[in-house]
Amino acid sequence: MSRADESPHPVPAVAVSRPRRGLLRAAGLALVALAAVGVVVPGLPTTPLLLVAAACFARSSPRLYTWLLDNRVFGPLIRDWRERRTVRTRVKLTAIGMIVLVGGSSLVFFIAHPWARLAMGATLLAIIVWIARLPSPRRITAPARSGECARSIRR
Repeated sequence: MSRADESPHPVPAVAVSRPRRGLLRAAGLALVALAAVGVVVPGLPTTPLLLVAAACFARSSPRLYTWLLDNRVFGPLIRDWRERRTVRTRVKLTAIGMIVLVGGSSLVFFIAHPWARLAMGATLLAIIVWIARLPSPRRITAPARSGECARSIRR
């Protein structure tokens, strides 16, 4: 039994030819590299790139698929989307903050033509709106014990 068989992340069984597996593996690695760049570059969406990379790995390399899902940085993004179709609020706020910081400074310091500024500003705003509208996971809180509830009401 291989390590991929022991993974808590089931890999779909899809028959893929050897050359196609190599192409999918290379595409997945390139997408992960782009996603890593996308962490700091606004306009380069990290999560969609990781989702496509995970799909490539699921069809080409169970080992890389498991590695990506178990990755400390990227794994939670993929698992949240795969299991609940959500993006954590902290991730959305980080993405929006980076867009405003890096994209805004690019608008101010590097783009001189007013139409180019307008086009880039509109694009950045559209990306911010799109990110903000993605669903976030709902927080599930444990019900309070009856004694705690009564004590908090009395205070």
